[in-house]
Amino acid sequence: MWRPWSWGRGGSPSPSTLPGEAAREPLARARANAPEREDRKDVDEDSECKDTGQSGSSCASDLPGSMPGGSWFGERWLRTAALYVLTSGRVPRHVAFIMDGNRRFARKNHLACAKGHAMGFEKLRETLQWCMDLGVKEVTVYAFSLANFKRPPEEVQALMALAKDKFTQMLERGDLIDKHGVCVRVFGDVARLPHDVQVVIARAVTGSCHNTKAVLNVCFPYTSTHEMTQVATEIAQGVGKGQLLLEDVTEELVDQALYTGRSPKLDLLIRTSGEVRLSDFLLWQSSFSCLYFSQVLWPEFTFWELLRCLLHYQRHCSETEGARQAHEQQCRQLRVDDIKTAAAALVATDKVADEGQDVASKRCLGASSTRVTKFLDQLHDKRLAYFWDLVT
Repeated sequence: MWRPWSWGRGGSPSPSTLPGEAAREPLARARANAPEREDRKDVDEDSECKDTGQSGSSCASDLPGSMPGGSWFGERWLRTAALYVLTSGRVPRHVAFIMDGNRRFARKNHLACAKGHAMGFEKLRETLQWCMDLGVKEVTVYAFSLANFKRPPEEVQALMALAKDKFTQMLERGDLIDKHGVCVRVFGDVARLPHDVQVVIARAVTGSCHNTKAVLNVCFPYTSTHEMTQVATEIAQGVGKGQLLLEDVTEELVDQALYTGRSPKLDLLIRTSGEVRLSDFLLWQSSFSCLYFSQVLWPEFTFWELLRCLLHYQRHCSETEGARQAHEQQCRQLRVDDIKTAAAALVATDKVADEGQDVASKRCLGASSTRVTKFLDQLHDKRLAYFWDLVT
């Protein structure tokens, strides 16, 4: 089976590997369109090489497979062609990143630890633009783990100051929230953050909550075990208050009560730095997702490395999606069986004996769906109200 792009020995895509005239046609179109797209503003300024010698992570000197001479136009043409070809295949709707390797990058380049984290935040901004160019609608990033509070106090303080600065820039520049219409959401135990950081985060969340073009979920501070524990507590409280019945508590309810309950299913999870573990990140959500463990450190992550991740997803997505659908079908069947059992119990007690089991089953299912929907709406409103209270 022909793959839309081949990777050469240097890790870069080679147009010469495309077979036949039919395969070369998309590249010819992209090349013809390149001059017309030169004035586009959606490419990060940091990705352009400057004559002064300042180079970003995506400049021609760092770019695998750049055009001869390292010209900006050649690099841009190659990116346009790659985007054209790869987006003709299946593109994930929801991608998550474990942005690992900032401190190692700083040590490797003899920089202060805070500088490594700052470069990591800039790489996130660049990567978000690439994801939007590819058509990814939702991105979730692991910005700060609850376990990171155990790091040296000066490093934690530097990270808090950096987060405040970046969220402030996000609000003041408006390029992400206003221009691109991105909805920013923050997941985690936000109450543990300094108050001034909470306020800036709340401004970003409330100021973008009505945007619908794309979604950025920032997990800060977060662990998956804390998320699941919190959800279990909230569901138990719902049962105790009579908002839910015990038979309403299902795997689907837990899934929808998570922070990502209103997000598309997680399609692809990427971790940088060569570590092969999830570090307590989206453990529930990634059960049926493609995983890709990149060898590069996060500040060194490139557009071409992202395309490698996308190729990996396109090769394996049918398998993971098939497993997910089979599991969901099994859960639905179990739910139907439970409803039938509950309906049979009602019929046996003569409470709805005149209706019959089928009618009783539909009534039970409808009542359960109503309770679950109301509970989830209230849970979502409560979480959003926390941020509104910080800015009012």
